[in-house]
Parts: sequence; structure tokens; C-alpha cells
Amino acid sequence: MAKVSMIERQKKREALVEKYAAKRAELKEIAKDESRPMEERFKARLKLAKLPRNSSPTRLHNRCEVTGRPKAYYRKLRMSRIALRDLASKGQVPGMVKSSW
Repeated sequence: MAKVSMIERQKKREALVEKYAAKRAELKEIAKDESRPMEERFKARLKLAKLPRNSSPTRLHNRCEVTGRPKAYYRKLRMSRIALRDLASKGQVPGMVKSSW
């Protein structure tokens, strides 16, 4: 189980990313638009830099939804390998059986 503080920090980041997504996209669009004057594009870049750092989607990290583990994460299942094996052993993942040879 991951530290509760790290899980809560990740939740806070996810909320900030969602909150500022529209504003961030709008400012990026202005900054990338070559037809706009250079001053306007520069001002958009400055406004983008003033937004909270944790509102950037690149600061998010994939975490297991069951345990909060940051490593060995399966994107498709949104959980770590350890949590997946635990659920599969209990028979809670349909179609998954423990292999033996």
C-alpha cells in the first residue's frame, strides 16, 4: 500500500488538471497561432506560466486504483500487477486463472 499522502497529492493534481484544462488549452492555442501578433502570443505564454504547476497533465503519474502503487501499472486494467494477481487468485477477475506447467 502506498503512502496516503502520495495518493492524496495525486488526487489533488488530478483535480487541478481538470479545473484548468480549458484555460490551459485556450492559452496554448493562442501561443501557437502564427497569425497572431508576437506580443499577444508572448502574453499568452506568460499567463500559461502563471498557472499552477500541478495543473499540467504531465505532472500526473499512473497509480493503481486498488493500492496506490506507482510502479508495475497496467493501463488497460488501471491497477498494478500485484493487485491484479491478488484479485485473480481470489477469482474476482473473470476469465483469469492461475497458470501452472
